[in-house]
Amino acid sequence: MLKVNEIFYSIQGESSKAGLPCVFVRLTYCNLRCTYCDTAYAFYEGSDYSIDDIIKKIDEYKCKLVEITGGEPLFQKESLELMKRLCDKGYEVMLETGGSLPIQDVDKRVKIIMDLKCPSSGMMKKNLYENINYIKSTDEIKFVIGTREDYDWAKEIISKYDLLNKCTVLFSVVFNQLEPIQLANWILEDKLNVRFQLQLHKYIWHPETRGV
Repeated sequence: MLKVNEIFYSIQGESSKAGLPCVFVRLTYCNLRCTYCDTAYAFYEGSDYSIDDIIKKIDEYKCKLVEITGGEPLFQKESLELMKRLCDKGYEVMLETGGSLPIQDVDKRVKIIMDLKCPSSGMMKKNLYENINYIKSTDEIKFVIGTREDYDWAKEIISKYDLLNKCTVLFSVVFNQLEPIQLANWILEDKLNVRFQLQLHKYIWHPETRGV
């Protein structure tokens, strides 16, 4: 059984898959408390689903792209079996994880989108840097930037771990905290080869809308 906050069909708002229709499975619980969290409702709210029930619900949407998100999906170990079974059924599976829990047991067919928490998140000390050893070239590492300090720190981490030669690196702003144009200008000034992204869903729908 898994504690599920919501299952919904929407437009993928982030990552290299941004803009594509996607089924989202938002799992309950999170071991982090980021200062800018926009899904605090997933900390505790949820209902129990069997993996069979979750897959049945996903099947109804007739969409092959599925994202497992949270909360922190890896907080529930059963999420590993869910992802494996979805891959076995031919789904293209993405995992959105906060980067504080081990990823080495995630099915290698899953595209991992892993955060590395910047200073303004208040959770930087929770980063599990050992995870970088398990990142595949098809995975993506994300930095959510809220301040110039965050940006400079992210550049240092990219250099220290040679991230640009490991996978795609994503930079996005803390919504309503840092202007997107500011981050874009910093990236261009430094000729930094990262993918700038916006949270598309927050521009399509109201930023606080759930289930989109």
